Amino acid sequence: MAKYDKQAQLAVEETMHKLKKGKLKTGGGKKVTDKKQAIAIGLSEARKEGAKVPPLKKNKKSNSKKNGFL
Repeated sequence: MAKYDKQAQLAVEETMHKLKKGKLKTGGGKKVTDKKQAIAIGLSEARKEGAKVPPLKKNKKSNSKKNGFL
């Protein structure tokens, strides 16, 4: 079973083309230079369009008390 929808693949491909041309911008207006950030933007746009994309993983912050540090 495919992990990503064809629509999601096309969205990422489009953002990679924008990255290579230097036209890809962040929400704040800065130019994107990192490939991983470009892929994340493409997947985010695909999610908004309703494509089949795995959900974002939530980062669990470590609790200092739980780890034994005070």
